[in-house]
Amino acid sequence: MNILKIAATTAFGLTATASFAETEITFWHAMGGQLGETVNQVAKDFNASQDEYKITPVFKGSYEETLTAGIAAFRAGEQPNIIQVFDAGAATVIGAAGAVIPVEDLLEQNKLDFDINDYIAGVRYFYADADGKMIGMPFNSSTPILYYNQDALDAAGVTAPKTWEEFAETTGPALKEAGYIPLSQSHLPWIFTENFFSRHNLQFASNDNGYTGLDTQIMVNHPAIRAHFQALTDWKEAGLFEWYGTGWSDNQDPFESGQVAMWLGSSGSFGGIQDRVDFNFSATMLPYWEAVTTEPTQTFIGGAALFAMSGHDEAENAAAAAFFDFLASADTQVMWHKETGYVPITTAAYELAAEQGHYEEFPAAEVGIQQLSLPGGDFTRGYRMGFYVQIRDVMNREYGRILTGEATVDEAFEIIETEANDLLSRFARTQG
Repeated sequence: MNILKIAATTAFGLTATASFAETEITFWHAMGGQLGETVNQVAKDFNASQDEYKITPVFKGSYEETLTAGIAAFRAGEQPNIIQVFDAGAATVIGAAGAVIPVEDLLEQNKLDFDINDYIAGVRYFYADADGKMIGMPFNSSTPILYYNQDALDAAGVTAPKTWEEFAETTGPALKEAGYIPLSQSHLPWIFTENFFSRHNLQFASNDNGYTGLDTQIMVNHPAIRAHFQALTDWKEAGLFEWYGTGWSDNQDPFESGQVAMWLGSSGSFGGIQDRVDFNFSATMLPYWEAVTTEPTQTFIGGAALFAMSGHDEAENAAAAAFFDFLASADTQVMWHKETGYVPITTAAYELAAEQGHYEEFPAAEVGIQQLSLPGGDFTRGYRMGFYVQIRDVMNREYGRILTGEATVDEAFEIIETEANDLLSRFARTQG
């Protein structure tokens, strides 16, 4: 009897322990360095906030390496629960039938509140489908803005330009006269192409910028952007603009060293700039061409989103849903925003950061959110095109040829559109 009683007690103890065991999930990401440490802190905070689930973040290398690893793992049936996918790779993962569970469905299936209208306007639809259902949870979200060296502008007696006409006629020449290179920028495809089209509410591709069909044709060879790149070549020749190469830091470093007076970069760069520069700086919205529009519209986000991969059991999916819910909370978003410089993705988080006086202390940290909250238009929610990483490579190659005098603007844009549409056709065939 004693042996039976002990055995029964032991069995009950094991059952009870198993029933209270945490459900463990994995999260593959591409955030290295300080950003990776902040990702680890978010995971640690989530794990400490409850005792049902445990998430383990795993750094998988660059954006491209993380996406490649995720695709390979899915094919092998060893996919993580959550994977970070960058903007240009979104069409690949969304287009892979059955690879992901839409975040909107995941949250609703697990009885967690979700309203897409809670998200900032320029955030909510970039990772959504054609019907407006959010597929990926926006994570490290940013938008291009204009940073400026306030000391340089003061020395030149000018203010940051609102329009490109103002830059060409007033701000640029004054800064050059004061001894500065007036302008540089990082990422020609993101800032001077994708968000150029959004800022001016111009159609970037057929099928509603690629959201409503696979037989999409890019419409990048547009008179407005050709005129913009012709202006860039003229400004470069006149000493008003400099291009240091395709590397992000190639163009950011001259601004941080004080050589360049204004730099177009990511709103998510705010924290790093603040830590590194020894001059007064601030930021303003991405300039626009008044000749193209007198009613400039919002830009959209860059960065990456988190996707819940399919093929896991209900308990693990519930854990992923709980993490997404935690991630979207105002407190978590404000912490992420302050630590990294990326924008908070919800209006509630933005309002909380404002209530805490964050933007009174750091006005530049608000500019990206304000720009994402501008009125939208028919073509401002983003784009959805397959093989877009390769399309960006084509753009970078041809833009480099323009800015080094190897090709005319017209020649380069004709090549970009032709090669991009060949890539889009190839992608469509892979989805058939």
